[in-house]
Amino acid sequence: MYLKALEIQGFKSFPDKTVLNFGEDITAIVGPNGSGKSNISDAIRWVMGEQSAKGLRGAKMEDVIFGGTEKRSQVGFAQVTLVLDNTEHIFPTMEESEVSVTRRYYRSGESEYYINRQSVRLKDVTELFLDTGMGKEGYSIIGQGKIDEILSAKSGERREIFEEAAGISKFRHRKEEAERKLERTEENLVRINDKIAELELQVDPLREQAEKAKRYLVLRDELRLLEISVWLENLDQLKADARKLEADFRAAEEERDKARAALDALYAEGEQYSEKMREKDLEAERIRTESAALEEQIREKESAAAVLESTIAHNQENIDRAAAELAEAESRSGGLARQAEEQEARVAEIDRQIGELHDALAVLLETAQAMAEQAGGAQTEAERLRGQEAMAVAAAADARAELAAAEAEREQIAERREAAERDKAAAEEQLQSARQEAKENRRRLEDARDEAEAAANVITGHSLRMEERKKKAAAASERRVQLTMDAGALENRRRLLAEMEKEYEGFSKAVKLVCHGQSGLRGIHGPVANLVKTDGKYSLAVEIALGAGLQNIVVDREEDAKAAIHYLKQRDGGRATFLPLTAIRGEELREKGVENEFGFVGLGSRLVAFDPKYQSIIYNLLGRTVVVEDLDCGIAMARKYRNAFRIVTLDGQVINRGGSMTGGSTSRSAGVLSRAAELEQLTARSAAMQTQLAEARQAEEAAARELAASQYELETAEVQRRQAEDEVLRLEGTKGQYDLLLRSLEENVENLTGELESLAGRLEDNAARSAAAQEEIEKQEAAAADLRAQAERALSGQTELLEKSGALTEEISAKKSALAALTAEREATARSAADLRTLCADLSGDRAQKERMVETYRRNIAEAEAEIGRLKVSLEALASQGGTFRQRLAAINDEKNALEAERTAKNRAGQEMNENLLNLERAVAKLDQRRATSAMEEKQILDRLWEHYELSHSDAQAQRIDLESVPKANRRIGELKRDIAALGTPNIGAIEEYDRVNTRYTYLTDQRNDVEKAKGELETIIGEITAEMTRIFAEQFKLLSESFQTTFQELFGGGQAKLELEDEEDILGCGIEIKAQPPGKTLKTISLLSGGEKAFVAIALYFAILKVHPTPFCVMDEIEAALDDANVTRYARYMRTLAGRTQFIVITHRRGTMEEADVLYGVTMQEQGVSKILTINLNDMAKELKIK
Repeated sequence: MYLKALEIQGFKSFPDKTVLNFGEDITAIVGPNGSGKSNISDAIRWVMGEQSAKGLRGAKMEDVIFGGTEKRSQVGFAQVTLVLDNTEHIFPTMEESEVSVTRRYYRSGESEYYINRQSVRLKDVTELFLDTGMGKEGYSIIGQGKIDEILSAKSGERREIFEEAAGISKFRHRKEEAERKLERTEENLVRINDKIAELELQVDPLREQAEKAKRYLVLRDELRLLEISVWLENLDQLKADARKLEADFRAAEEERDKARAALDALYAEGEQYSEKMREKDLEAERIRTESAALEEQIREKESAAAVLESTIAHNQENIDRAAAELAEAESRSGGLARQAEEQEARVAEIDRQIGELHDALAVLLETAQAMAEQAGGAQTEAERLRGQEAMAVAAAADARAELAAAEAEREQIAERREAAERDKAAAEEQLQSARQEAKENRRRLEDARDEAEAAANVITGHSLRMEERKKKAAAASERRVQLTMDAGALENRRRLLAEMEKEYEGFSKAVKLVCHGQSGLRGIHGPVANLVKTDGKYSLAVEIALGAGLQNIVVDREEDAKAAIHYLKQRDGGRATFLPLTAIRGEELREKGVENEFGFVGLGSRLVAFDPKYQSIIYNLLGRTVVVEDLDCGIAMARKYRNAFRIVTLDGQVINRGGSMTGGSTSRSAGVLSRAAELEQLTARSAAMQTQLAEARQAEEAAARELAASQYELETAEVQRRQAEDEVLRLEGTKGQYDLLLRSLEENVENLTGELESLAGRLEDNAARSAAAQEEIEKQEAAAADLRAQAERALSGQTELLEKSGALTEEISAKKSALAALTAEREATARSAADLRTLCADLSGDRAQKERMVETYRRNIAEAEAEIGRLKVSLEALASQGGTFRQRLAAINDEKNALEAERTAKNRAGQEMNENLLNLERAVAKLDQRRATSAMEEKQILDRLWEHYELSHSDAQAQRIDLESVPKANRRIGELKRDIAALGTPNIGAIEEYDRVNTRYTYLTDQRNDVEKAKGELETIIGEITAEMTRIFAEQFKLLSESFQTTFQELFGGGQAKLELEDEEDILGCGIEIKAQPPGKTLKTISLLSGGEKAFVAIALYFAILKVHPTPFCVMDEIEAALDDANVTRYARYMRTLAGRTQFIVITHRRGTMEEADVLYGVTMQEQGVSKILTINLNDMAKELKIK
């Protein structure tokens, strides 16, 4: 197998179709830099499936398409075809002896792949070249990029070359595809298990719900049929009862209407008297309004005077009360001050006595100390005991002093308690009196509030009446506005039609010019449409009969018509038909008996109104036109008279003279004749509308006057309410004063109560203090007696000394007891004096406040007395004016009473008649109610049919069943409803949902089993592929390593080289290290060699691969560029040794390589940007030149 040909078209610098034919020997492609020779290797790589634009030395895939030059335009696609010899069947799936692979790419981004001109996928192309050494990842195309991969610092990146050489690329491709399928299978299995778990939670509950729902549907269907049938039975009975009720109701209505007519007559007579009385009422109301205003002023002034007098009396009461309280406070304050001074004097005396006792006690203590120092020996112990005895005696003395002080304090507390109880009793009496007065003030305040509320209720009544009158006024105003709008709309329509008439709207251009130019033309009467009038019901028939004749212009003489025609010609105004009065002749239809024909309406000339001078014109146009009711009548008439005249129906259909017929739908909106009739009607309607508008304005003014009267009544009531509210405010002010007084008295009582409670507590503390002191006395005296006995036994010989010491001790104890008693008394006396001073200060503050209040009360009294004097003068003047009003009202009342007597007589008769009418009304209402109830029950049954089952009456009848009895059916309905209620709320959708979920659950369970089976199969396949890849790669790597050693020595003329796996335990995933030792040097990794050495080692490796696994063809793109000339020669000669098994296509510019080639292809650019191919067969040339 070898590469037979390469076809290039539109690829990079080859815009024209270029074919390179290759033999089995070595072919070299040469040319200057930039000529496009490397584009040939790019084309081979591209057609074999390269997807990286960067790998093709471009920025984007579109760059592979010829982009055009200054002389050539760009092409729309790039296409490359490889033609391969397959006689050895290196492609086992292909039976053909020749295989062509084509790739085509369009600028739109679409790609196409073909194998033997059959469209295939990129995947098919890739799989075709797997494990052949060819393909975009193989080693059939070796360029500088492949050399760089070998020389890469990352040994793992070299694996692709070795795997392709070992023939496991196809296995790895299949393994990766199997692993992707396994990954997708595992993901699918997880999703399926999740869905199954979710469905398992739904299946059982849905099964129960579905069974309940099916039971519910059976019960519901039975209930439906029973309820529909029972309701229809009830409906039939209701309809039978309703027919009888309707007859009774009509009879009762007739009798009621007769009674109502008689009552209306009586009321009309009574209303005449009422009208006269209303006139008197209006006059009286006016006087009462003025009198009420006057009385209001009087009441305001009297109320103000009463308020002022009440204020004076109240202020005087407050002055008297405050004076009494001041006197009492003055008395209490003087007594308390004297007590405080006495207590303070006693404190000073006690301070003096305490000082004297301190001095005497100091002398006694010094004497006792001196006496103690004289004692010695056995006396020390006795003295110690005597000292302790003295201390016990002193403690007992202190306790006695404490007891005395407690007794003194108890007496003082008792005295203060008696005084506080007296003060509290007096304060409580004052508080009770003040509360009674405050209660009376609150009662008066409540009465005043009730009056204010009553006034507010009156205002509410007036407000409601005023709201009604406002609505009446608003309705009148709304009617007036509506009529104004309607009148405006009518007027606008009338003006529009008038303007259209004036502007001859709807007429031709010629008619408009002639009629508007009447000042220049003489004898113009106007178009026919403006000279006739007709009733609205005939307007359509007349318009159809006249047709275009409506726009014919009537003139006096033929000369006038001639002048008008000349006028139109001069102005290019179109054409018009003129009817000269002097020339036109016409006559009416003379056939006898026409007017007696069925459907005859009239002659056209008699259905229009016109000026007699136009008679000949109208007769000419309409005199032989008969108007009939409809087309049937017209046809019959036409047949009878043999189509001797034209017939027009009222709806506009025409039977022409001679028998032709014209008809169809017509539009009346544009009729110029009916427009004139409408204008006339609108003028009449507008006049009537103006009359209605004037009446509406009068009604609006009357409603406004009533509203003004209601406003006056409301304002009067507002004045009364303000007066009541003023009284409320005055009494609330008085209430505030009482509240202040009550708070003051309550605080005083509360303070005294607190003081009493405090004194009671102090008494309890005092009793406890006295008991404790008594107990201490007894304790200390017992201790002193015991110590004394011990001391006497210890110093029986020191009697005299002991007697002196004992006397001194007793004196010291007495002094200390006296000192303690004085100290306790001083504390109690000082505390009592401070309490008395505090109470005096409180009383002094109350006195100053009361004096200020008395001064305020007196000032208020003086101001009120002055205001009362002014009010009395004003009241006398107002009372005189009120008398005049009362006399006039009395006269009016007499006149009204006489009218009232007349009206009462009429009303009495009306009441008797009304009583009878009410009885009849009640009977009618009762029957009407029964009828309405029956109708409502019928409607409820029909509504229930629709609401429950969406059935009309007729549809329900179709589902009706025969019932044995309605009661029995109702009992069964109750049983069904109870059974349905026992089921709860059924989920009807559960039936369908259960079927759906159960089907889905079964399907997913089966699918899970299939997926788990597929997963196991994939895992087995992956394991088998991995084992096979490991075996093949181990075997082939050993062969490659041996071939590399041999090839290296052959190329380098010695040395050694080897390939090593970085991890022999992971031969499918580890990196591959290349080590080489050129002759005369040490063994190194490839990265440590020089640039030329590294390139030559890489070339040696590729040659070694080709020796083990020769590829059908190999393209080498300037891989020897880094070699020196000697190594280039070695490279070229070694390539010759392999040429028997592999077809070499070499892109080069090195002479040594060219000399070894059999065929040279030269790539040139005779035209800038366009590559051309020149062929030189060196073997043929050598034969011709006889060169060996």
